[in-house]
Parts: sequence; C-alpha cells; structure tokens
Amino acid sequence: MPPILQDLSNSVKLKYVKLGYQYLVNHILSLTLIPIMISIFIEVLRLGPDEILKLWHSLHFDLVQILCSSFLIIFISTVYFMSKPRTIYLVDYACFKPPVTCRVPFATFMEHSRLILKDNPKSVEFQMRILERSGLGEETCLPPAIHYIPPKPTMEAARGEAELVIFSAMDSLFTKTGLKPKDIDILIVNCSLFSPTPSLSAMVINKYKLRSNIKSFNLSGMGCSAGLISVDLARDLLQVHPNSNAVVVSTEIITPNYYQGKERAMLLPNCLFRMGGAAILLSNRTSERRRAKYRLVHVVRTHKGADDKAYRCVFEEEDKEGKVGISLQKDLMAIAGEALKSNITTMGPLVLPASEQLLFLLTLIGRKIFNPKWKPYIPDFKQAFEHFCIHAGGRAVIDELQKNLQLSAEHVEASRMTLHRFGNTSSSSLWYELNYIESKGRMKKGDRVWQIAFGSGFKCNSAVWKCNRSIKTPVDGPWADCIDRYPVHIPEIVKL
Repeated sequence: MPPILQDLSNSVKLKYVKLGYQYLVNHILSLTLIPIMISIFIEVLRLGPDEILKLWHSLHFDLVQILCSSFLIIFISTVYFMSKPRTIYLVDYACFKPPVTCRVPFATFMEHSRLILKDNPKSVEFQMRILERSGLGEETCLPPAIHYIPPKPTMEAARGEAELVIFSAMDSLFTKTGLKPKDIDILIVNCSLFSPTPSLSAMVINKYKLRSNIKSFNLSGMGCSAGLISVDLARDLLQVHPNSNAVVVSTEIITPNYYQGKERAMLLPNCLFRMGGAAILLSNRTSERRRAKYRLVHVVRTHKGADDKAYRCVFEEEDKEGKVGISLQKDLMAIAGEALKSNITTMGPLVLPASEQLLFLLTLIGRKIFNPKWKPYIPDFKQAFEHFCIHAGGRAVIDELQKNLQLSAEHVEASRMTLHRFGNTSSSSLWYELNYIESKGRMKKGDRVWQIAFGSGFKCNSAVWKCNRSIKTPVDGPWADCIDRYPVHIPEIVKL
C-alpha cells in the first residue's frame, strides 16, 4: 500500500478506535444494566403462570407498610423538588446596531490619529501597525463625540451615547418579546468605565417608568467579562424570587474613555474598542419554557486578582501628562491563559463526558507517578459543546483560545466575524457572536453553547447554555443586512 494510503488507513482506524472508546465509556452504565434487565426478563418468562401467582401471594402487604412507604415516597419527592434549583430561561435578547453615520473606516481612523497626534508620528505609526493586524473591518463604529477633531468627551456626550445604545437595545427587546416595562422585576446594567450619578440603571428606570419596587443593580469597573457576572447575579436573584423576569443590559460607553495621549500601552484600546450593547431577558417562569431560546446550565467564575501582575495587567491610570487611559500590559495573554486554565479546571468535570474525564485522570496519574515529562492531556471540549462564543477582545485572544482548546476554524468563526464587523464591544460581544450563529441557521434544539469572557481584575468567566428549541434564522438584528457576506477572509496584515 502506498505511504499516503497507509497513513490514511491508520488515521481512519484510530478514529474508529477513539469513537468506540468514547461510546463504551460514556454508555458504560447502560451497557451494564441492559444485559442484566434482559436476563431478569428471560427468567420471568420461563416461570409458569402458577409460579408467578404463587410468588405474588408470598409477598405480604399490610396497611401500615403501604402507608409508611407512601409517606416516605412523598417526603423524598417533596424534599427533592423543593431543593432543586429553579430553571433559568433565556427568553430572548437584542443587540444594538450602530447607525451608519458612526462608521469608522481605517482611512478615517488614521486621518484623525494623524491630526490629533500630529506632534508624535511614532504613536500614529504604532496605531497603524496595530490596526493592520487587529482583525477589525471597515464597518466598525465609534460614538459621535469621537468623530470630532479633537474629540469632545463631555459628560453630555457620554450620556447621549449611553441613551442611544441602551434604549435602542431595550426597545428591540420589548418588540421581540412583547415584554411590558411593568413586567420587569429585576434590572441589572453593567458598564465598566462610565459610572455617572444617577446610575445607568436609574436612567433605564426613568425612561421606561419601571415599578418602584424593582430590584435594580449597576455594575461598573468589572471589565469585558461583566456580562456573565450580570447573568450570574440574575441567576442568584431568580433563585430566591419566584415567578420573576430579569433584564440584563451589557454595554461599554466609549465617549469618555478615548485616550488622547502618547503612551503606546494606552493607545491600544483606541484601536480595538467600538460601540455596542445588548439587552437580555431571563426568567424563571414555567410559562416561558416553550418560547424561551435557551436554558442556563452552568456559570463558572474565576478571579486571579490576588496576584499583583494579574491585578495590574489591565489598569486605568494617568500617563506622564496627566491624561487618563486604560493600560494593557505585555503579559496580558499569559495571564489570560492562566485564568482560562483555572476556569476550565472547574468547568471540565461539569460538562465533559466520562471518556474525556477518564483520559485526563489517567494522564494526570501517569505524570505524577511515572514520568512528569509526559505531555498533559488537553480534554476535547468539542465533545461537550456544539458552539463556542469566545470574547472578541482581539485577534490574539481568539488565536490563543483556538490553539489551547484545539478548536477548528468553524468553532471560532462567530468570534472572528464579530470582531471584524463590530470590533471589541466589550461585555456585549458574546451576544453578537450568539446572534451570528443563529443568523447562519446553525442553532438546533439540544445544542450546547459555551460563552467565555475575560475582564480586568483579572477575571475569566464562562457560561453554558442549552438550546431549548430549534431557532429560525432571525429577520432582524445586527447581522440582518450583512450575514450573507460572511464569513469573509481576514488577512494577517491589512496594508494601510
């Protein structure tokens, strides 16, 4: 047999061996019980009618035994159902689509950079190199205040951006779900860098005249992973408040945070962050089960803030000239990798099939006992999830996770295309990615979705959703007018 065909034959054999191993381990209980049940059934069939009747009469039941057994069954059932966590449904969500007037092509961005930093050509050149390798496209958007030369990051402009993004997303959510403002029991708004007084949650309450007894929360300073923190908070609140609806709003306001200095570590966010926001309706009402899109399965949060390097790798501070910006350190990706490792160590046992857990355990034991140089086994998370939504923080983030989790190009397609079309929209990027998967018609009933986000502090948070019903391709939303053009080829470097 020619060498190529020999390799192919060996590869096919190995594939079927692996599939057979996975099926055997994952169904070991069924494969053990079924032969036992068949044997019992055959033995019963061998008994004659008289022997079966005699066996029945040999069993003695009295009223006390029946009552005690019934009471025990009722008691155990009651305890089980009372201690069982309430199911949390994601009824629907809406993403903000920026107006075309806010679009910032590469040429516009670089022209503004040259005019704003005319005395510092090296900083302009640095931004151009970052933009060339960023993975962003020509249709990302920045708020109106940043289009001025120089930018006008006033409080009024920042509030205007917040109202545009949040109210647009909320209006879309009300339209899609038929939800009335008075039906909202819990409101959570997360925005990391813009925290005015009154809060953004108060702004939403004032706009939509929400109830006076609403439970409202405003989360700030928690970075790009704050969206999943808000989901976790909503889940905890819905566990103790029955028959309730919770609305989560995730956004990042760019206007007051556009850095106009010369520090390279602080110029980086200017090239990546763009306008975006999402509003999500969560509910524990059983009446929402039929129409809900997803069911929340797990939320795992990891915080590495005890380590000084992790704490300072994404840091808001002043530069030498007193200008405030977000500094991104060079060791950010290494710290993100450690945070991810801690997170998947917790997530793995919750979601991985028994076959993957057993291989991981055997490899771990082998390294501890026999040879520490053995290559550690990386669990195949593709066995646990059909879809991946990786925070579109930048091309390097997506590349690193694709490599570490051994994902295919299709698995990270939603993340790359979201980064290309909308840029880094911070905590809301996960919802643009989920909407991309839906817009491509790929979400089917029973599919599992893993959302992974990173944030300052340093945090790695992840959530697992299970699709409640096959989802039709949406006719509206942020991808409605461009989904047919995607996926697009994104070159390593776009020469400007």
